[in-house]
Amino acid sequence: MIEMLMPPMGESIMECTVLHRLKKEGDKVSVDDSILEVATDKVDTEVPCPFEGTIKQWLVKEDDIVPIGSPIAIIETSDMITGDALSEISAPETSDLEASVNALEAEFQDALSAKSVAVAEVVAVDGNSFYSPLVLSIAREEGIAQQELSSIKGTGVEGRVTKSDILNYLHTRKSAVITTVSQKVVSVSGGNDIIEMDRMRKMISQRMVESRRISAHVTSFIETDMTSVVKWRDDVKDNYRKKSGTGITFTPILIEAVVKAIKDYPMINISVDGDKIVVKKDINIGMAVALPDGNLIVPVIHHADQYDLDGLARKVNELATKARENKLKADDVAGGTYTISNIGAFSNLMGTPIIVQPQVGIMAFGAIKKKPAVIETPQGDLLGIRSMMFISHSYDHRVVDGSLGGMFLKRVNDYLEGFDLHRTLI
Repeated sequence: MIEMLMPPMGESIMECTVLHRLKKEGDKVSVDDSILEVATDKVDTEVPCPFEGTIKQWLVKEDDIVPIGSPIAIIETSDMITGDALSEISAPETSDLEASVNALEAEFQDALSAKSVAVAEVVAVDGNSFYSPLVLSIAREEGIAQQELSSIKGTGVEGRVTKSDILNYLHTRKSAVITTVSQKVVSVSGGNDIIEMDRMRKMISQRMVESRRISAHVTSFIETDMTSVVKWRDDVKDNYRKKSGTGITFTPILIEAVVKAIKDYPMINISVDGDKIVVKKDINIGMAVALPDGNLIVPVIHHADQYDLDGLARKVNELATKARENKLKADDVAGGTYTISNIGAFSNLMGTPIIVQPQVGIMAFGAIKKKPAVIETPQGDLLGIRSMMFISHSYDHRVVDGSLGGMFLKRVNDYLEGFDLHRTLI
């Protein structure tokens, strides 16, 4: 018998909520079969089984809040059961197993109770309806009172309200001002509205304030001539879409330039651990993606230096689509070592982005605008129309001095301005 533990779900994630058990006790599983669907404070994702065998016993139930590293199931691996061996397991051994599992469950419950975490029980809110700890947590954070909660139609077992039910309800509710007892929007003296932040906005707010508190932010700027990049993309985008079935935006080109510059200046690809500097060997680029509800999420392209431009284009499109469709997995948002934000998509010229902890730098690319510019040639200076873009580089002055931050920014600029007009894509 092997005890399966809840696997890591990414940096800073200490627990997750069980949404669904995808397998039943007695079901056979193969390596990488999804057996649980869980929710973290970043994404909903599935948990794969690292073993091949049979699920003998679940140690968690739906809506349990489970710490990372805690036992979730007992798996009887396939190499332990052959032929009629299963029928030869004696009753005392089974009893011993049950006692062991009961002890584990008791220890697990005690540990969670010590942290004041609601674990396995379904909680009764009124005389007739029952709600899981996850649903109640969402209701509290979104300002849904008992009366309003009771009005939500559930699609779960015995009509229970599931996570999907309450999130769908919230999505519908946002389109109108609610005047029930929850008072989501409150008018003050007939002049101002008070709107409570949703869960993701609260999380973003906390992280941004925390980052400003931790890192000594400095921002440098440079204006980059993107004429060659714009012309090249205009020449290849239609043919690329025909061949690949997807488009190519400026984002993969920008990421490629950043990756090249990181290779030249590896001390940008670091984090701070107390009074130590951790130099990252992997180059994992986070890219900020705006969601339909106005919130922001940062999926990560792992080992970005191992992709060519075609590979980066496909990965950018894949992650952006998954983000907007709420299909990102925990691994998709974990492990970033440097982040970019294409604020030009909103016609912004420049900005001062806030660092994603524990990284030490973030780069924002502004809108590309045609403007008159001086063109230097061997025959002399000329005045022409060029496609120009501002780049902003915010970096942590605790460990990145102005010289390194500025040289890194200039190197990204050089790679973009020196873009090869004759390169092929696919």
